[in-house]
Amino acid sequence: MSDSFTTTVLNITTGTAETVTDLTRDCEAFLTRSSAGRDGLLNIFVPHATAGIAVMETGAGSDDDLLSALHHLLPADDRWQHRHGSPGHGRDHVLPALVPPHATLPVIGGRLELGTWQSVCLVDTNKDNADRQVRLSFLG
Repeated sequence: MSDSFTTTVLNITTGTAETVTDLTRDCEAFLTRSSAGRDGLLNIFVPHATAGIAVMETGAGSDDDLLSALHHLLPADDRWQHRHGSPGHGRDHVLPALVPPHATLPVIGGRLELGTWQSVCLVDTNKDNADRQVRLSFLG
């Protein structure tokens, strides 16, 4: 199975602010090393209870718009029953219900099949945990 399934882990430091981190180049580099030009699937998974994976446009303000929308939907205040860490941290644990911790994307000829403006992004609103792992797995 090792020829058809390959995994790596990215260590990402997101800092102490809410962030959307573009992982597209990391995904493409992983596929260059692991796909051998084959068709298959790329699974991106963040094994954290307070982060998610989004496929979206970045660089034109959409990443900031997403964070603004999440802040509106999930305010960082004391309304949350889950209360530890920074004020409002409970909302970070609700985030993966809206921005799931995974995405599975097609790979054609060893290349990630994304639309013109699509990017693969780590969404992290948890200011208490700056270090994230993202698991990339290619099945071909």
